Formats: sequence, structure tokens, C-alpha cells
Amino acid sequence: MATQNDCESTAERRPTLSKQEAIEVLLTRVQPITDLERIPTESGLGRVLATPVTSTIPVPGWDNSAMDGYAIRHADLAAQDGRLRVTQRIPAGITGTPLEPGTAARIFTGAPVPEGADTVVIQEVCTRTGETVVIPLDVKAGAHIRRAGEDIQAGARVIAAGTRLAPQHLGLAASVGVAELQVYRRLRVAILASGDELAMPGAPLGPGQIYNSNRYTLRGLLQGLGCEILDLGIVADTLDDTIEALRRGAAVADLIVASGGVSVGEEDHLKPAVERLGRLDLWNIAMRPGKPVAFGRVGETPFFGSPGNPVSLFVTCCLFARPLILHMQGVTGDLTPRTLKLRAGFDWPKPDRRTEFHRARLETGEDGELELAVYPTRSSAVLSSVAWAEGLIEIAPGQVIRRGDRVDFIPFANLFH
Repeated sequence: MATQNDCESTAERRPTLSKQEAIEVLLTRVQPITDLERIPTESGLGRVLATPVTSTIPVPGWDNSAMDGYAIRHADLAAQDGRLRVTQRIPAGITGTPLEPGTAARIFTGAPVPEGADTVVIQEVCTRTGETVVIPLDVKAGAHIRRAGEDIQAGARVIAAGTRLAPQHLGLAASVGVAELQVYRRLRVAILASGDELAMPGAPLGPGQIYNSNRYTLRGLLQGLGCEILDLGIVADTLDDTIEALRRGAAVADLIVASGGVSVGEEDHLKPAVERLGRLDLWNIAMRPGKPVAFGRVGETPFFGSPGNPVSLFVTCCLFARPLILHMQGVTGDLTPRTLKLRAGFDWPKPDRRTEFHRARLETGEDGELELAVYPTRSSAVLSSVAWAEGLIEIAPGQVIRRGDRVDFIPFANLFH
């Protein structure tokens, strides 16, 4: 029978994956959901578009004024020495009459340019006296007119399928008259926390217990990704209880996410429980924090297991569970969060042999320019460091950083959606 040390040695002999290799493997092992539903456009925030939005109209629908001013025939300026009679007033929502030669129309932003007019002159350069307006002769022909279809042509595809809808997408869909959107249904994610040492906030702590912060971190991340969350609660440290929880999750969820309990210790029951119901791969990722990551299946339901340390859970879920979930939701394109090159306001003289993802935030340097500061400890148990930070710096294996160097920074804003 294998001893615990034998198991640990086996774990250390597992192939070590880079961050990108692990993401690529994850994405090849799951398929996007295919169930669709129609929802009002106003309810589409955060949903994933299943059918592209195509415009049936041009936008703008007609030539319209980009400014408050006067609509004119440019050729009339020289002929009339810049003095034109104002014959009509056209606010937004009103269609004027054809512009007679030698006249001007008072026009407002968004109003249709009257037939015959080819230029709008801003009111600030004009002088109005009674029914006559004096306009400079050097105004540019064709100025300040938004042309029909300038933004969107009829028949154009304006939002691609696989887009996770942001506020601007909803406005764009509405601008072409789309009242309903066809989207993928929400991804159902079952979550569980393993450990007899866990207690819920509000309850007194027993000897050796800690509060289950991972539940709240994980729920927040999943809510930000638009998932439907099925909370399986705290699972007792027994094989039977763990198997039962996994069965319940697999029966109702598209994905199971667990925090803690995926190691090989005597009280870590997730590994044998998942293997009893399906299969489990334990991976070593060449990164710090969050070296051990688990992926497998409970029956046909994908399973993702993160370390129990709160910072490790946060980092691994942001870097691995996030692209996995986005892919399963039907999001297309590059799922890697955008990285910025920013100035280091610190020295990093003792790098790790693994890629490090360290907590950092923007501060103002002595010269008034923005630079990155890092949290003073590397510990993966200090959850307050994540609340202090505004993102993660990615430090390559063996990379020495000196103050002023440019470093890779992933803002949390790029990880929470």
C-alpha cells in the first residue's frame, strides 16, 4: 500500500504545465452549452449572444445635423455675400421643407438636413439679425453633416455571435431597432467547500475552525461572470459525504467548482470521490501561488478544483476557471485577459523558478507618474492582500525586476468579467 510520502513523490513527478498550456488543455476538454433563449434587449447585460445582431436599417437613417447652426447651400455664400434669409426652423424630430436657393434653415443637432442643403454652419460663427443670418465666406463645404448610413449600413452585422454583452452592445442593438436578443442560457455552476475546519460567518468559531471566506470569493467571481450558482455548502470530510455532494452537483449543474480538498492527504476526499464517479487529473502548474489545480469529470459534468488557500483560490479561478467558464458560456475569441506594461515602483531581486502572480496596485511615484507597488508578502494565505491590490503582476521564472522596469500587469477589471 502506498504511503503518503509515496503519493507526494508521485505528485511531484507529474508533468508541470505552463499557465498557457493549462488553459489550452482546459478549453479543449469542454464544449460550450447549446441551449438558447430569447430575452428583452434591456435584460442582456452579461449574457452571451448566440445569434448575431444584423441591422435592417441604416444608421443614421438620413443626413442630419451634427451641430446647432444653419443649413445652407454652400454655393449661395459667395452669390449672396454671406447674407441669407432664414426661412424655416428645424428641431430634432421634425422634417423641414426643401431649401430654397439663397436661404438658410435654422437647424438643431440631430435634425434632418433639408433637401437642397449641403452644409451646416455652427451657430457660434454666425450673426443673426431678425430674419437674416450673416455667415463667414470661408466655411468648409459639407461640414457638420452626419450622412445616412455613415455609422451602420442596412444589412450590416453589428454584434457577432459569441459576444459577452456589455452596456454599449445593448445600446447598439437598440439603435438598430432590436427589441429581443437570442442568447445562451446561463451556465449553471455548482460550488462546494471541503473541510471540517470551515464555519459560516455569523456562527461562533469552534476550536481550530476558520470562516469559509472562499465561498464568498467564489460566489462573487461567478456572479461577475453571469453564472447561475448552485451552492452545495460545506461538505464534511468523509468520502461518503463528498460523493453525495458531487452526485447532487452533477445532476443539476454544467460545471462543478470546488475549493480545497484536492490534495492527497488522508482527509482530502475529493480526489477519490471524483475518481469513484468519473476521472480526475491533478496538475502541477509552474506558477506561484496556486501550483496544484485539478480538472476532471463527475459522470459527464466537468469538475474544476482549486487550492484551499484563499489567495491561491482567487488567482487560479481568475486565470483558469474564468476562461473555462467563458468558453462554456459560448464566448468566442481570445479569452486571455489583457496585460498592460507599466512601470515598477519596486525591486524584485529574488525571483522564483516558477512564474509568479503577485498582488499589486497603482500608486503615484515621486515624479508624479503612475507606477506599481507590490504587497510586501508572498503568502497565499493573506486574503487582505487581494483586497489591497488592483491587479496581478506576472513575473517570469528567474526575472529580476529593478525599480523603473516595465512589468506585465493584469488589472482585476480585466478578470472580473
